[in-house]
Amino acid sequence: MGRVLGFLGTVITMAIGMYIYSQQVKTITPGAGSGTPQEFATIAGVKNDLISIANAERGALASDGKYVSLDELISGHYINISTERPPYIYAVEVNSGSFRATATRTTKGAPAQLWITDSMQVQASD
Repeated sequence: MGRVLGFLGTVITMAIGMYIYSQQVKTITPGAGSGTPQEFATIAGVKNDLISIANAERGALASDGKYVSLDELISGHYINISTERPPYIYAVEVNSGSFRATATRTTKGAPAQLWITDSMQVQASD
């Protein structure tokens, strides 16, 4: 009985994770008329990096009891990504009970910023 409940718990957890991931992969498109395949791929990569950073922050909270900076996530081996994906650079702001991971574009183009918070929803600005 315990194995069945454990397996059922795993399946439910995976289903919830898949749902959250499916919500995150909704398309955030580059500015009107500028959507080259490379730009779409870059934005998809940035979104995935932000989701990875957010998941790493959750891991840090679970193991350390607090959210940590991007440098601490990297040095603590919570994530294995760079601090940038040109033309975007990453930063993490940590407050007492929340975080905000931001990707800021260093060149002209849209979106200028993408970010994710502890709500696990990727947002974008123009």
